[in-house]
Amino acid sequence: MTALQAWQSFFSRSLATRLEPSDFESYVQILSTKHPLSASRTSDLFLRPTETNDISLDPRVVRYVQVLLDLKLVSVPSVLRTLWKVSSFRDENGHQDGQQKVTIGGETGEKTAGKARDEGKRWNNSYIAEETLFYRLTKYISSGTAPHNTQEAVELVMVCVQWMRTVISVQHAAQEMLGLAQTHTAEMTAQNMALGTLVISAVENGRVLHALGKGNVPKPIRKELKDTLASFVPLLLQSSPQSAARLELFRTQTILAIEPVDKKERAADKEIEEILEEGMPLGVESMVVGDMPIMNSRAGLYVYLNSLLVGRPLVDDNAIFAYLHNRYQGDIQSTLIDLILAAFDVLANATFRNERAQSITILRSFLINKIPLLLATLSASLFPPLTSEYCITEALGHVDTNAFPTLSGMFDESSTTNNMFSDSVRQDFCFACCLHGLIEETSIETLLGDVPIQSLPAGGRSLKEDFVQQCLSDPERTEGLIDELERMDGNVGAVSQAITEVITRLCANKETMSLKSLCSQLARKPSSLDVMLLFDKPISILQPLCELLDNWRYDEDQGEYQPVYEEFGLILLLVLSFTHRYGLSVVDLGIRTQDSFVAKLLNQGHLSRAMDDLTEQEQSHLDGWIRGLFEVGTLGDELMSSCPPQDFYLLVPTLFHHIVLARSTKNLTEDGLKSGLEYLVEPFLIPSLIPGITWLSSHLWESRGDANACVAILTALVTNSSSNTEASQMLTAILNIVAKNLEHSLRWLQRAEPSRQDVEPLSKALRPSLGWERRGASDHTELESWTSSPGGGLVVAVKQTIANLVQWSLNPGININPANYTHRQILVGVKMLSAKRILTAIIEEVKSQTETGNGSIVLDVASALICAPDPQSWDNGAPGIDVLGTEPRPLQRRMNLREALKNEAEAAPKTQKTDAFHAETVVRLYRKVEAQLQMPQQTLMSHDAMDINQALDSAALDGAMAGVGSLDGMGGNDALGMGDGMGDSDLMHGLMGSGTDLLDGFGPGELGDGLGF
Repeated sequence: MTALQAWQSFFSRSLATRLEPSDFESYVQILSTKHPLSASRTSDLFLRPTETNDISLDPRVVRYVQVLLDLKLVSVPSVLRTLWKVSSFRDENGHQDGQQKVTIGGETGEKTAGKARDEGKRWNNSYIAEETLFYRLTKYISSGTAPHNTQEAVELVMVCVQWMRTVISVQHAAQEMLGLAQTHTAEMTAQNMALGTLVISAVENGRVLHALGKGNVPKPIRKELKDTLASFVPLLLQSSPQSAARLELFRTQTILAIEPVDKKERAADKEIEEILEEGMPLGVESMVVGDMPIMNSRAGLYVYLNSLLVGRPLVDDNAIFAYLHNRYQGDIQSTLIDLILAAFDVLANATFRNERAQSITILRSFLINKIPLLLATLSASLFPPLTSEYCITEALGHVDTNAFPTLSGMFDESSTTNNMFSDSVRQDFCFACCLHGLIEETSIETLLGDVPIQSLPAGGRSLKEDFVQQCLSDPERTEGLIDELERMDGNVGAVSQAITEVITRLCANKETMSLKSLCSQLARKPSSLDVMLLFDKPISILQPLCELLDNWRYDEDQGEYQPVYEEFGLILLLVLSFTHRYGLSVVDLGIRTQDSFVAKLLNQGHLSRAMDDLTEQEQSHLDGWIRGLFEVGTLGDELMSSCPPQDFYLLVPTLFHHIVLARSTKNLTEDGLKSGLEYLVEPFLIPSLIPGITWLSSHLWESRGDANACVAILTALVTNSSSNTEASQMLTAILNIVAKNLEHSLRWLQRAEPSRQDVEPLSKALRPSLGWERRGASDHTELESWTSSPGGGLVVAVKQTIANLVQWSLNPGININPANYTHRQILVGVKMLSAKRILTAIIEEVKSQTETGNGSIVLDVASALICAPDPQSWDNGAPGIDVLGTEPRPLQRRMNLREALKNEAEAAPKTQKTDAFHAETVVRLYRKVEAQLQMPQQTLMSHDAMDINQALDSAALDGAMAGVGSLDGMGGNDALGMGDGMGDSDLMHGLMGSGTDLLDGFGPGELGDGLGF
């Protein structure tokens, strides 16, 4: 028995007995040892029609071919060549496919195509089988398994050209026969799409590109490839535009860039390029730069979340979902797991760094109260068998048990670990997830490793609408609601949004009495402001308040005016607390009018005006306030009725200037000063100390001659021990706002006059209020540690930080601390050294890490640093208000890292001539950043919306399963992952869900709606 006969007998018996692929693999290895057969003959034997079946290929054969490919008994080119010889396409084309132009190499004695072998049988309908095999071969090529050598790469190019020419001829013939409709149009279209995917994987394969670039592929074949692609690409435009675009990019750019050129041609082309560049400079989009493997490192999302919470919480759900969508390309499972891990990592890092208590609190609230809400939205796109509970379990399995111990670890007295959270963050997080339906309550014990010591909130999951109705019907309920902002139970989101809604409604109804109480309580609890910004933008909270203050008017039947001043002042105090704590601009407040009182107060409220600049009415008001405070000793309704609160607050700096002048010239005694200032610390006027003390702080720098008077006034105000509890609490809230600038002025005065004894008591009174702001600024000790880094100061510190993040990403063990990181370093670096210098440091470190083999990870870390938002450029599209002029003007700010990178990328085409590695690094980083920050659009679930591997699974299911129905052979596991892997789980993996986009559940608004960031 010859080798061919032995194989034929084995093949026939395998099909007759429906031999399982695992058994087939064992037997075929024995057979190939005894009776070796060439790859082309083996492919012919398995793929050609038989005497008993010439309709369509048995699906069991497809699985046998996979085994043969794994064992290298057949090759990808041999399979494609045999498929072509027996394809139904050739019957559709009447054998006129132009094959005579391409010679296919094979075993000894094989003739040129177009001869005797063309006379063999062909399948009646091979389209579905071809589609299935094309996708499976694509997976081999895209994974790097094939081709095995240069010769195989050359053969792959040739057979791809052969297939494309055949398809082109068939399509052209169909267009000429307008009166005859094809009977297999849908199958042929699907096969064309699969062929397009196959060709993409081939021309983007590294070994094929090397063969093309080194000239291993003969020049006629290279020319044939370009010409064939020019005709093949238009066929894909309707069915798969993305595939068509990638092939067109290869035809017009990639192959031209890598193709070897003769010296004479190179010299001529260089002259032409120089002429063209003078008149038409090349852009960064035209550069051909090889992509690195995509790596979503643990450090990348860790950096991004750190930047959201390092200062003012820049938490915009739409922006976060868009970033996650672009970063993970719809892989919901990885998104959920990495998001949970990153939130835990950020909290653990803050604890290891001994960050301030207010930072720990907001990070913990973000993890427990915000993350479950994000997970609930994302998990809506999960499909069985994947569940949110599985993702949470997987994530918690990687959380550091030293930083976040399980319940059993918390009470283990023999444990040497340092349990930083005695009340267990794990437990709070699990119950918050359970509250939002992400896990079952019965699963919590398993996740925690012991019986939990708490339970779900008594009332279950709260709703914003219920809280709003409670507050509107019972104003005292609001006070308890504000206290609930400090909870860690998962219900804080509803609480925060209810408070925002109540503020909006009270402003609309001008219920200033209730609003005063609410604003007063919020201003006294600065941590509550942080929590509210996890769920709402500043504009949502502050715009109604600003509009109310701008349009404040006395009632016609107004009786008492002191309560009005108190209501106005305490509402203003909340606005100023937000503004100064986070460094908000008038745009962030939602102010759009030229005559806004709040805008004038923020821009001019610290300036004293000369008497000549005041109107007669303003002079009269100023005179009335001075006399009322220091002569008459009482503030009557007549004065306050004639001077609305807005006018008074704009006059406060001028009033304080006159008080300083009176005290400096001895026209005001010490007792008279104290007596008059007592009114200013009463609840109805105490917010006026903010512009007053702010002016005093500035005046200390400008005029040392008035230092004694300024210090005397500050001493009377700051060290005032009022018996009024509310006034005392308000004074603390005000000192929080003014302490930083005032402490700087006092420190300067103490250095200028070391012998002064009245400065230290003031500085001591201010110390508890220092560090109240949340603007992402660094303190002196932290900044000094960075700038003193040997070898380059802050630049070296940034590089070292990136290196640490990369190393941690390479080895993110379960109980390994997160990389020491704070986004303050990047913010202060941009502020001190400029975005360009920090970007240069980032690029240099990316190049260095790339050379050591960590290119994919460092690219992910660097892109996260550049994608990280900063408050100044978070929303720069709206114009600011020039309150001194008549026209809106754009807000002035520093260039950010993304803009600096864009400038660097635009110069990359020129840089490429002198430093190709640098230019390619810049372009690669620029493209990754822009891809992650692009505005997402609604995507459809089609072949052109997926990458090669995703298209493989989906299209093979749609085509092959539809064609073979319930026939045997498509359901089991196989080496290519196409059996059971073609089910829902693989279809879901990496996608947003069936026909829906990630943003479907996020509301109809566009990203960036509003101006809160």
